[in-house]
Amino acid sequence: MMDSPSSSSSEFVSIATANQSAARSSGERVATEQSRRWHDVFWLGIFLIHLIGFGFLLGVLGLNRFERENRLNIDKFTSRFSENQSGLTETYWPLYAAAGGVGTLLGWGWLLLLGSQATQMMKVSVHILTTYLAVVSVLCFWAGQIFWGVAFAIGALLQFLYVISVIDRLPFTMLILQKAVKMIWNLPEVMRVAYAFMFVVLLWMALWSFGAAGVVASSMGDGGRWWLLVVLSVSLFWTGAVLCNTVHVIVSGMVFLVLFHGGRDAASIPANSLVKSLQYALTTSFGSICYGSLFTAAIRTLRWKIRGFRSKIGNNECLLCLVDFLFHLVETLVRFFNKYAYVQIAVYGKSFNRSARDAWELLQSTGVEALVAYDCSGAVLLMGTIFGGLITGTCSGIWAWVKWSDRIIMIGSTSMLMGMVLVGLAMVVVESAVTSIYICYAEDPSLIQRWDAEFFNQMSETLHQRLQYRSARAREVLTHNRFDDLVPQNARI
Repeated sequence: MMDSPSSSSSEFVSIATANQSAARSSGERVATEQSRRWHDVFWLGIFLIHLIGFGFLLGVLGLNRFERENRLNIDKFTSRFSENQSGLTETYWPLYAAAGGVGTLLGWGWLLLLGSQATQMMKVSVHILTTYLAVVSVLCFWAGQIFWGVAFAIGALLQFLYVISVIDRLPFTMLILQKAVKMIWNLPEVMRVAYAFMFVVLLWMALWSFGAAGVVASSMGDGGRWWLLVVLSVSLFWTGAVLCNTVHVIVSGMVFLVLFHGGRDAASIPANSLVKSLQYALTTSFGSICYGSLFTAAIRTLRWKIRGFRSKIGNNECLLCLVDFLFHLVETLVRFFNKYAYVQIAVYGKSFNRSARDAWELLQSTGVEALVAYDCSGAVLLMGTIFGGLITGTCSGIWAWVKWSDRIIMIGSTSMLMGMVLVGLAMVVVESAVTSIYICYAEDPSLIQRWDAEFFNQMSETLHQRLQYRSARAREVLTHNRFDDLVPQNARI
């Protein structure tokens, strides 16, 4: 028989009592402002070298076609790839400027509507993304881009299957997101940080799009242009991920402090806590952020997809075996690369690998990992990010189609990436609050209970149900295995 919410809540409070003293001593270490050591300095150096190197490359690629063809005389290095008529950087740069403007408006609009319409926007992102992917697929077929039309059609199908597989989890996911929005909305200084970082992203994108426009305008053939654009896109993805995760660390540190001290206006909150969080994120912890940003996003996305399909496979043992192998492989990677590491980095100043390992062991040892696995808030926020990127890419793509139909995919896809980075920077503010809530609940459930007692009861009841579900599944597997061992081999035939 299922326990009541109040009984399950008290149960988890009692279970966590042994961890409360450790959690409180950890929080006190945060408050005492101990000095922090630099971590993952190697990756900090790699990122800075990458930033300087690609900044120089982007400047060269853009200047070579700015106002005059082959200004820097570098076409001689690409003469064997020359197939198409070349152009000028300023011909295509306005299209990227439009992409930056649309992406910025979508990101700013998301942050402005965070307090009043965020839940509705997230629901729209979940349900409209499939339709929009299908529409973009049709537009690609209409423009004669068969490959991209098929790619977007497959994306629409996968998105539809994923939403169907997790439809029963969406109510709890929306509850978590609502509470995260409530937390962020009461921290206006965090919103200002997000706006400031969006401006920094725009500055880098101005240079990046200058170089990308130079590539599109170059005399190289489509193959050479695509390879260069892919390399530049990987650079933009890493740079955008680093900036987003820097905001993640800053917001996580602030949310953890607010939950630990019992409110935004608590007298025990250290002075200038936002400034210190920003200082740590940009100095001692920046190397860890650069390192984690390389792998975390890809592994998280793969994990969501595998979890969704795994829950809907049924009794197909061959397919289940394959998916289980991939599932356990990804789970092993998640142990070393997960978004909860950024909370540990923000609060305790650890290296990325240690933060990821400690966060994952904390979630597993307290059973909260079952709740995390049930929650789809990260996937929902990713859907919003992709949707924003698609809108940005569509706007620039349509403009390109009107003027240069042969450049539509190049400009549309790179503009989509720009939009995803800008909108993702707004989404990460909420995601930071979600991760901090889970880490606080795992370390000391009374922190969540003191902040919102009703929400605490809902989380505890859901966790109780998920643990019971896992226990029942484990008993079912054991019973099935024992039955197979008892049945004679000739009886099975």
